[in-house]
Amino acid sequence: MEQNPNWSILTILGFVGVIQTLVDLPVPGPWGASSFTQGTIGLAGLVCLYLAWFRRTFRSTGVLPIIERWSNPHISSKKVMIVGVLTILISVIIGQISFMPAPAGLIVHLIGWLILLNGFYVWLVVNGPLREEE
Repeated sequence: MEQNPNWSILTILGFVGVIQTLVDLPVPGPWGASSFTQGTIGLAGLVCLYLAWFRRTFRSTGVLPIIERWSNPHISSKKVMIVGVLTILISVIIGQISFMPAPAGLIVHLIGWLILLNGFYVWLVVNGPLREEE
């Protein structure tokens, strides 16, 4: 019997890492720049949130959502592409908010493009010109 990997600890660590970027804590770190320390901890938090999502969604440890793990890639690929486009649009809004850290919009924009490209690749392989004919 396969056990579901624990994802709750990663979720908590991820939220703490991301939320601390919104609070100005003067922690200079070994490089002497507190903003770089905050950004590094925030990116580590994003990685933890991604790993928690992956473990919860696919019920396995890993990093890449390969097509064999998708339960219904014909429909899911379109939903993933929509989420990617919405994330890109949200990143534009985040980039215009003055109280957000300056690179926040850029990072969310990058995440949106990665989501969109993942969904587009799955669509190409499952529905598009890269599918294998049986």
